[in-house]
Amino acid sequence: MKFSETPILLRRQDLVLAYTLLRLVFGINFMVHGLVRIGDIPGFVASQVALYEGLPVPEFMIAIPAFFIPIVELIAGVLMIVGFKTRNAIIAGFSLMLPLMFGVCLLQKWDTASSQLIYCVVFFILLSGYTFNQISVDSWLRTRKN
Repeated sequence: MKFSETPILLRRQDLVLAYTLLRLVFGINFMVHGLVRIGDIPGFVASQVALYEGLPVPEFMIAIPAFFIPIVELIAGVLMIVGFKTRNAIIAGFSLMLPLMFGVCLLQKWDTASSQLIYCVVFFILLSGYTFNQISVDSWLRTRKN
C-alpha cells in the first residue's frame, strides 16, 4: 500500500487567523488569571507560602516570585490580546512558567505540572509562529513605520 503523496497546503491567511485566535484566547486566559489575583496580592502570596509550608524552601523564595505572578499574568495577557510587544509578552509568560513548574514539581502535583506543560506548548507555538502575528498592534505599527 502506497500513501498518497499529495502535499498538505496551508494557506497563509488561515495560519495568520489561527495564530491570532490562539493568541487572543491564550491572552484572555492569562489576563484573567492575573485579574482575579491582582486585587488581593497579599492574600495570593499568603496562599502560595502556605502551599509550600513544610518543604525545605525559605519563605522569601516563595513570597517574592508569588508577588509578581499576578502582575506578569495580567500585563502579558493584555499585551497578547492587543498584540502589542507580543513577542516580549510571550517570552515573559513563558519565563514565568519556569518557577511555576519548579514549584508544582516540588509539591509533586503532577496533574498541575501536566496542565502547565500544555501552557508551555502553547507558548512554544506562539513564539515559534510569531511571523504569523499580522493581525496585531505590532503589525500595524510596523506597516505604519514603513
